[in-house]
Amino acid sequence: MKDKGRPVLAAFQFLSRFPVKAELDFSPEPLRRSVKYYPLVGAAIGLAVLVAGLLAAWLLPPLPAAVVALILWVWLTGGLHLDGWMDSADALLSYRDRERMLEIMKDSRVGAMGVLACVLLLLLKMSLLASLLSAGGFPAAAAILTAPVWSRWFMALAMKRWPVARDGGGLAGLFRGLGAKDVAIGAAMALLLTAASSGAAVALTGGGTALLPTAGFYIAAPLLALAVGTLVANKISSRLGGLTGDVYGCLIEGLEALLLLLAVLFFC
Repeated sequence: MKDKGRPVLAAFQFLSRFPVKAELDFSPEPLRRSVKYYPLVGAAIGLAVLVAGLLAAWLLPPLPAAVVALILWVWLTGGLHLDGWMDSADALLSYRDRERMLEIMKDSRVGAMGVLACVLLLLLKMSLLASLLSAGGFPAAAAILTAPVWSRWFMALAMKRWPVARDGGGLAGLFRGLGAKDVAIGAAMALLLTAASSGAAVALTGGGTALLPTAGFYIAAPLLALAVGTLVANKISSRLGGLTGDVYGCLIEGLEALLLLLAVLFFC
């Protein structure tokens, strides 16, 4: 396979369970080159979840259809980001000192706070998906095709903008030295994918909704992801002295839920 395509495959293999049949080198350089394609991975996950959700909603009431969509969503990510969400909850909600919080994140065991945070997050996402599916195909499509794109773009920004918390680096250390150009390309790709998603939403659902809420949502989504993501990353970085791989996953999960909530506010 040509070297040019390997960063794309690395992005999909690293962030998803899509079948990528290639032996890839997960050393720092290839991983850094793959970051610009993270929004593309988010778009693919969103499209798969949307199709599953719409098909399930055709056969089932909104709530079980939302559960089906959420199960696929978690499976496609391999639970990678949920693991980061739980580890971050265990550490940050322990109110320990910096070193102890970093030790808690490294521990493979999940504590009570992590379990509670995971259950509450999944309940929130399930309820939001059910509300969007109840509101119609277009609101569900707009939200599900947008949230995974901008949450993964912000992960790329976080890798560039905030320092790595651990001296050894850990997973986050593999991305040390990420270039601003890669983040900018990722942002441009996210914008193009967002524009394409609006057309895909119309094509998949056969129609849209009022112009004002539609335009408002597509403008507000990236701005909200940037604003809230920056606020949360700043607070976490001030406590840990930087960010970790677990925090990256935590940011993705939190921003996905936030953007689904934004869609509910605009469309439901």
